[in-house]
Amino acid sequence: MEAVERIEKPSRLKRVGLWRSLLMFLSIVGPGMITANIDNDAGGIATYSLAGSQFGFAFLWLLIPVTIALIVVQEMCVRMGVITGKGLADLIREQFGVRITLFVMVSLLVTNLFTTVAEFAGVAASADVLHASFPIFIFSRYFAVMAAAIFVSLLVLRGNYKSVEKVFLLACLVYVTYIISGLLAKPDWPVVIHQTVVPTFSWTSAYLAMFIGVIGTTIAPWMQFYIQSSVVEKGVKPRELRFSQADVVVGSFITDIVAYFIIVACGATLFIHHINVTDAGQAALALEPLAGKYAGILFAIGLLNASLFAASVLPLSTSYSVCEAFGFASGIDKRFPDAPIFYGLYLGIIVFGALPVLTPGAPLLTIIFWSQVVSGMLLPVVIISMLRLVNNRRLMGEHVNSPTFNLIAWATAVGLIAVTALYLVVTIYHIGS
Repeated sequence: MEAVERIEKPSRLKRVGLWRSLLMFLSIVGPGMITANIDNDAGGIATYSLAGSQFGFAFLWLLIPVTIALIVVQEMCVRMGVITGKGLADLIREQFGVRITLFVMVSLLVTNLFTTVAEFAGVAASADVLHASFPIFIFSRYFAVMAAAIFVSLLVLRGNYKSVEKVFLLACLVYVTYIISGLLAKPDWPVVIHQTVVPTFSWTSAYLAMFIGVIGTTIAPWMQFYIQSSVVEKGVKPRELRFSQADVVVGSFITDIVAYFIIVACGATLFIHHINVTDAGQAALALEPLAGKYAGILFAIGLLNASLFAASVLPLSTSYSVCEAFGFASGIDKRFPDAPIFYGLYLGIIVFGALPVLTPGAPLLTIIFWSQVVSGMLLPVVIISMLRLVNNRRLMGEHVNSPTFNLIAWATAVGLIAVTALYLVVTIYHIGS
């Protein structure tokens, strides 16, 4: 009897340990899941839609190494935030000085301003699709954009970190609509799998620009600043680091599975039928006659969710980064009078993002796509800065990068620099076009 009790007791303890770990993970989950899923914003959806409609399944293979790189880069930020208790912009200013900080912040601010325009363009496009599918949906694109701007402003101004995080986590669930849209498109799965595991490459400027854009929208520079600030504000302790690392891994896989199915949906319908689209809203409308009405509607609902989601977080990330970099008070748990620069910058970016969409004739597609390409070009600067920080033993102690993580991060940065240089050469000299 005693022997049986000795066997059952460790078993019970193991189950208790598993439940405790799960509850701890659920209490820590948030920054990794939210940051990775915002990655599939309006600009990301537009880029993946264009990749699928223009190149079919040719970019599916790229999502495998990009997912690995995303996990590594995001984990580095989480580790730095937990161990140092400081945001990425704060560390860059302390370690590299004001000049480099100013260069990085100005580049990030310009990129994020135009990416915010892409988010509100996504709101407008989804409103057009929903109105075309449901005439009872009476909101015009202009009303939808203004309502979205007011909503995202109040969400942060009236909320606190915990309430805002819950809204963002709930929004993550809506991304399943893209997986359903991809399945409704009924792709040729043997072809899909073949192009997923067998890389293809082209020397044309269009392919290289899309290559940079896919990486830039999947591992956007702003994500690294946001996730590190989030774990710092959430107060994650070093003993809880493994749960934040798991949060990053789960979030990265989910976001790239969604990206995968966006490319599949557009490749299986628009590319095969030679239908040219110029934005994600047109992709949603074009999907309806080819994959069924529900595929197009679900695509549009996902676009609206993604646009609202990112229009909230992207200005927030930018405000965090700039305020950290220059020592201004920041944080959504603070009141407006206590952090006027933080909230003023947040509202200013929202206004800047909404105005071009309300202006007839604005080149929204150009802004959306090239904001992602510029993100890809800026990313190596951010990654190299992170590598210098995360390998600094004075800052990180025993938590410096492993050789494997260094290899993957350096390969990502150097690879992007090489492809960017190749794109410029091909474009200037019209090689392969």
